[in-house]
Amino acid sequence: MHPATDNVTFQFQGSTNSGSSYGVTMTSSLFDAQHDEADTSTFLGYISSLDLAQSTSYQSLCAGLGNANDENCSGEFWLYNPSSTTFVKHFMAKMNRVNHNNYSINTHIAGYFNSTSAIDGIDFKMSSGNIDDGTISLYGLTT
Repeated sequence: MHPATDNVTFQFQGSTNSGSSYGVTMTSSLFDAQHDEADTSTFLGYISSLDLAQSTSYQSLCAGLGNANDENCSGEFWLYNPSSTTFVKHFMAKMNRVNHNNYSINTHIAGYFNSTSAIDGIDFKMSSGNIDDGTISLYGLTT
């Protein structure tokens, strides 16, 4: 994903009504591993400010994303058993980005939608502005 606007967040939220609205209650946890382009700073840690606790907000996938040509975000997002009407729906994501401050950041996110309704829509968007370029591919398995 490449944003049109600098210093934005690529994020997601789920729907239980075929995309009429997005705001399913979720809980999540997130940690980052960072290394700056100048090779002068590193970080590994839990980022509590990007967690959600029984929230209907959008979940961050790539925070502080830059819009320069060498700044972008990519990764994988898994949603488990979204059609279940018995259990909550767990998710996890592993993302990598170059942010607006020239750090390469690897992010790990896990959580769950706290709903027994089927998750029948996912909205991916930037926190501000548009997606300048990017591809989202969907793969599924059935049993």
